[in-house]
Amino acid sequence: MNNNNNIFIAFISVVATIGGFLFGFDSGVINGTVDGLQQAFNSQSIGTGFNVSSMLLGCAIGAFFAGRLADKFGRRALLLVAAVFFIISAWGSGIATSSVEFIVYRILGGLAVGAASVMAPAYISEIAPAEYRGRLTTIQQVAIILGLFMAFVSNYLLAQQAGLSTEILWLGFEAWRWMFWIELIPAVLFFVMLFFIPESPRFLVANGQTDLAKQVLCKLYGVDVGTKKLSEIEASLDADHKPQLADLLDKKTQKIRKIVWIGIGLAVFQQMVGINVVFYYGAVLWQAAGFAESEALLINIISGAVSVTALVITISVIDRIGRKPLLKWGSIGMSVTLGMLVIAFTNADTASNGDLILGDWGTLALVSANAYVFFFNMSWGPVMWVMLGEMFPNQIRGSGLAVSGVAQWGSNFIITMTFTMLLGSIGLAGAYGFYTICAILSVFFVIYYVYETKGLELEDMAG
Repeated sequence: MNNNNNIFIAFISVVATIGGFLFGFDSGVINGTVDGLQQAFNSQSIGTGFNVSSMLLGCAIGAFFAGRLADKFGRRALLLVAAVFFIISAWGSGIATSSVEFIVYRILGGLAVGAASVMAPAYISEIAPAEYRGRLTTIQQVAIILGLFMAFVSNYLLAQQAGLSTEILWLGFEAWRWMFWIELIPAVLFFVMLFFIPESPRFLVANGQTDLAKQVLCKLYGVDVGTKKLSEIEASLDADHKPQLADLLDKKTQKIRKIVWIGIGLAVFQQMVGINVVFYYGAVLWQAAGFAESEALLINIISGAVSVTALVITISVIDRIGRKPLLKWGSIGMSVTLGMLVIAFTNADTASNGDLILGDWGTLALVSANAYVFFFNMSWGPVMWVMLGEMFPNQIRGSGLAVSGVAQWGSNFIITMTFTMLLGSIGLAGAYGFYTICAILSVFFVIYYVYETKGLELEDMAG
């Protein structure tokens, strides 16, 4: 390949990962709007939990159907639909006048997030050379974290400008509504830029568009490598039928393939360690620990910066040391830091309103929380998406992503929906004790079940 090929691949990857940025922004923007939602819709803890987590129902549905529909209509086509949904959801979430209306728009945004979460890494994996596929796919997680970070920064600045997230900001609308509308800028950009990238060559081959696939491959890799790659892709697909959900079953045993269970395990453990409690409820968490709203929003920004730092490290090493070592050491690091958070929360005093008074334990809590965020974003954050995008053989990639996506977003919904209830019943220490146990279990899952995919061509993945 020459430099022009590499530049083209890099451009395609960057465009695809705008979907990841929107994934992160749409997930993180809710963090600063919880007080506004409670006031505007007069919702209590369970209602607020559903307002926050309702998007995740759409994510599960979007992830499942995106994987299957992408096998039928194409990866880029599904990303275009997701871009339209992002635009509608961003506008509607800000203009909503009731919980029901808000939930409808958030679920619509969830469909977009779910589709982007599985299609962007899959698309990048299908166009990137094996030797730096991990780095390019990890850009997806960088984009997600940048989206989260920019949502936190935007929320903080808008709340500071208005005084509080619930105060009027511009044109007679509260600051929390503008927090949603800011997303319109990257959403429209994503929609426009998608028209400048090609369809996945592996999808084109699977759907009989061989000549067009060859054109794309030659533009990506050069004529010689592109022609060879076309033959390899054709050989990796079943000649008798297009990819379908039934391909997830082993032809000999008629049981679900082991690789599918591993994908589900990766997806579930990524959520059961509780990371999205920090992403979605960071402001609530730190206010419950005794910090003011402005301080809590600022802590979110610090966590976002820590996340980006961790991802930069991962990008530099993932294609050298592999996926499995990063997952293993990330799990060990999260187990330790979550345990330290439990110790801090357990030893804190309780105020009359139920909030924690961390006192001398505040420093340990802040350092542990950010160390936990660091270990997650050095490992499970990016590596899970890298592996899901590349670990499935060509014939079952869409279906494998569909099932794993449902598992990931379903787990996300359960963790997010139950946090406010756990907070009220067993407190922060109890909730984080559960996440600690899950992190410990993930260590053993990685050691005994996850296999390395570093440097393997997609056509060589075992099923």
